[in-house]
Amino acid sequence: MTFPPLREELRGVEPYGAPQLDVPVQLNVNENPYGPSAETVADIAAAVAAAATTLNRYPDREFTELREGLAAYLNGSGGSGLSADQIWAANGSNEIMLQVLQAFGGPGRTAVSFAPTYSMYPEYARDTSTTWVAGRRHEDFSFDLDHAAALIAEHAPAVVLLPSPNNPTGTALPHEVIGKLCDLLPGGIVVIDEAYGEFRREGVPSALELLPSYRNLVVTRTMSKAFALAGARLGYLAAAPEICDALRVVRLPYHLSAVTQATANAALRHADELLAKVAELRAERDSTVEWLRAQGHAVADSDANFCLFGLFEDRHAVWQGLLDRGVLIRETGPDGWLRVSIGTAAEMMAFKDALTETLTVMRKETELT
Repeated sequence: MTFPPLREELRGVEPYGAPQLDVPVQLNVNENPYGPSAETVADIAAAVAAAATTLNRYPDREFTELREGLAAYLNGSGGSGLSADQIWAANGSNEIMLQVLQAFGGPGRTAVSFAPTYSMYPEYARDTSTTWVAGRRHEDFSFDLDHAAALIAEHAPAVVLLPSPNNPTGTALPHEVIGKLCDLLPGGIVVIDEAYGEFRREGVPSALELLPSYRNLVVTRTMSKAFALAGARLGYLAAAPEICDALRVVRLPYHLSAVTQATANAALRHADELLAKVAELRAERDSTVEWLRAQGHAVADSDANFCLFGLFEDRHAVWQGLLDRGVLIRETGPDGWLRVSIGTAAEMMAFKDALTETLTVMRKETELT
């Protein structure tokens, strides 16, 4: 017998993870390049210190204060009338998605998304023994509603998972698509993953607006991106109270530590300051898209804090060329495409210089051969 006795479908599988390399410019995991202010750090430290005095006790299992704070925040970020019983939180959006599939997926049930899509979704399905089916998008990465309707009719999924803005393309979903998907799946759950929702362009609505109309709609957010709290690991969702109650069945006891709750509550007190750089990052994203297109590259329209660009015959060689020049981006998405996170103005200038140098060298090498 092979040891350890791992589940057969997990044998030979590499753990998920983007490269973590010590380079001067890290633009590969869509982090916010601007850390919290000294005032915010001090408030978080004080909150954690207060929580530390009671670490001999279990934390608030229902994280009531945090749910109230998140509801209030979402009511000013695309939602309206949300209450604490419509909010659920966990250790990052990853755990949120896993809990959703634990509750609504599982053996004999199917989860669907439409490629290109977030690369972790099939892993959540695998880990919960949920059948995974991936449809497709149009070539310009817009949503193919006719294809989606046919796929849903064929597979009758329990859960549809869709990022909006999409990762890795940055494409946002229009309300009519989301509403139609909810109508097509009256006995299932439609999850709209708004991890990058705060970065959407002016006039692009949040799926939170649709919650009063569709009880099978779930909208997820995270504090890792716009809130610049990737290290805190706090993801959350808004949905009908019945959906939140269902997730309480599958969550592990006391899954949100007192330290996590204290950190997130303190961050919400400083939401305006933490989100102050979002407009600047949006502008930097738009100028990056414009620059890339001016260089002759294809670039997907983006409502996120990254952009997908290409097309390259050997994208790995381009990725390696940037890395050799101290700039780390992400080799992800369809063949020929690369994704760059939006950093500070100085970091984006370093990216542009490194890309220009890399492609110049590659062209010269091609001419010599």
